[in-house]
Amino acid sequence: MKFRLRQMEVFRAVMLTGSISGASKLLFTSQPAISRIVSHTEQTLGLSLFSRIKGKLVPTPEGEALFREVDEFYKQALRVDDFARGLAAGPSGTLNIASSPCLSRSLVPRVVTRFVQRYPNIRVNLRTTLLAGMAQEVLSNTVDLAVSVLPLEHPNLRMEPFTEGRMVCVVPRGHELAQMASVAIGDLARFTLIAHHPSIAFGQMVTAAFRQAGVPLVSRVDIHETDVACALVRAGAGIAMVDQFTVEGMAWNDLLVLPLADEIRLVPSIVRSAFDNGQTHADKFAELLRETVAGGRPGS
Repeated sequence: MKFRLRQMEVFRAVMLTGSISGASKLLFTSQPAISRIVSHTEQTLGLSLFSRIKGKLVPTPEGEALFREVDEFYKQALRVDDFARGLAAGPSGTLNIASSPCLSRSLVPRVVTRFVQRYPNIRVNLRTTLLAGMAQEVLSNTVDLAVSVLPLEHPNLRMEPFTEGRMVCVVPRGHELAQMASVAIGDLARFTLIAHHPSIAFGQMVTAAFRQAGVPLVSRVDIHETDVACALVRAGAGIAMVDQFTVEGMAWNDLLVLPLADEIRLVPSIVRSAFDNGQTHADKFAELLRETVAGGRPGS
């Protein structure tokens, strides 16, 4: 190899500092040594990398073109060096996760906290994603795994249910329904209802539940994220049917959560690509997620 790593390092240092003396200070190397390496590099490559003008080094067009390549290569070398150092200190890298908004209020933050404590050298990039866009994020490798409040139907996705949940009713404290041990679909229909938009999965589930109960669904406000529904209930806009995970993650003392007599089950799942090659840290996160859920069950 004509252009050795040490020569690249010196050449880059001269380009960055603009002088032999500056490169000498940057690399903690004597000025004569820097000068010798620069001269040897030019001779080896058969290129004039610098013009000497009034005692200053001015990059030639060839030198500027070479610097762009060297700088990119050097940055990659630094990343490799950081990676190698991280291996000595334990697992490293980045874990990209997508979560349903409702699970990102309580459950997923608890798991992420345990994850970063156990693997301090692994960065976590957490994003919330609606169900409609989650499959694309997983299959395009935008994320390493997703934590979905409902299973996704796709032939190239692997689903692993890890817990169960229910839809519940949220009313203001002091509301007429607050005296009931549980509420039926027919009870909800008597009041102004805030519901998920029928274009999303929660909205379709609620619509189906009303249809099965033989009760017309008339919503005054349609929402796309459950915490917005709860905020509207707090503001006095009506009552809402929401998932239990959102209300578990929020401390709303002015709201009351009531179970539904007509059960609507939720099956949160770990979503992975069928083409997953196992080279990410997703397995570590999935293990902690299962441990966290198991640890939160009564009697566990």
